[in-house]
Amino acid sequence: MSKGELAKKYFEEGYSCSQAIVLAFADCINVEKSILLKLSSSFGGGFGRLREVCGAFSGMSMVVGYVFGYDKDDGQNKMAHYALVRELAEKFKQKNGGSVVCRELIAGTEKLSAENPSVRTDEYKHKRPCSEIVKNAGEVLQELLLEKGYSK
Repeated sequence: MSKGELAKKYFEEGYSCSQAIVLAFADCINVEKSILLKLSSSFGGGFGRLREVCGAFSGMSMVVGYVFGYDKDDGQNKMAHYALVRELAEKFKQKNGGSVVCRELIAGTEKLSAENPSVRTDEYKHKRPCSEIVKNAGEVLQELLLEKGYSK
């Protein structure tokens, strides 16, 4: 199963979009799954259903930060890493309608009708593009990791 399919599976099981991505790439991150789930839990729904930056993109950024991030900036590390995140954003946008903003990606669907996330029923999956966005995000991230020489 591809990372994209795995992320989609996790999302459809009820994990948030950010959690689904991080879980799909857990083998790239040397951190307990329960910690990964907690760290990524605030980013779903575009940051707690605020519909800002897409949670799937946030999850991708977390994985890229772990794999390629820096812990000391020598004047170049930050610039190089931010360039990588921008490259990731462009690839994500190409696959997902030209945006990394949740409310733009789900335009035309019900946005903040309830405080709690919807149950992932078949009706939900047909009504919302989120399952496909999460799948696409996983595919983009897998491609980028391979392109940059990372294999796990």
